Amino acid sequence: MAIMAKKVQPAKTAAIAETKEVLQGYKNFIFVNYRGMTVEQITNLRKKLREHDAQIKVFKNNFARIAFNEMNVENVADYLAGPTAITMVKDDANESAKVLFDFKKDAPTLEVKGAFVENEVLDAAKIEALSKIPGRKQLIAMLMSAINGPARKLAATLQAYVDKKQSEGGEAPAAN
Repeated sequence: MAIMAKKVQPAKTAAIAETKEVLQGYKNFIFVNYRGMTVEQITNLRKKLREHDAQIKVFKNNFARIAFNEMNVENVADYLAGPTAITMVKDDANESAKVLFDFKKDAPTLEVKGAFVENEVLDAAKIEALSKIPGRKQLIAMLMSAINGPARKLAATLQAYVDKKQSEGGEAPAAN
């Protein structure tokens, strides 16, 4: 629970506003415990997440709690205990979750605590399950491949027919 002081210092108010401003640019959040990771590992993780339009950042837990409350993001306060880094994702949360769980193989100290994805709070098991399904871009590519498959087969069949007619010495059918 966020501790609200009676007289808030201007520096803290500014820090909370800055935290809120950063968090409002994203719609999905994955909370991780980064204790035990080296600076090099964290740098590599940041680089991999940037490739998927995500960012990982450490905020003061109390400031993050207040910012999330002001943004009407509820039930995430439990994940903001201890050393917590917030992975902020603009679009496809499962791609970033996949990066985190793949990275966990190289850095076993990385612990995914939970997430707030598409206005729903997910625990660590659910976010791990989410990381195993294909991302939005992959699903679109799979759908387009399935749609293009029959058209490609038809084009190949027609080309084979034209080639056969030409090899038999006949004229190729006229294209209209």
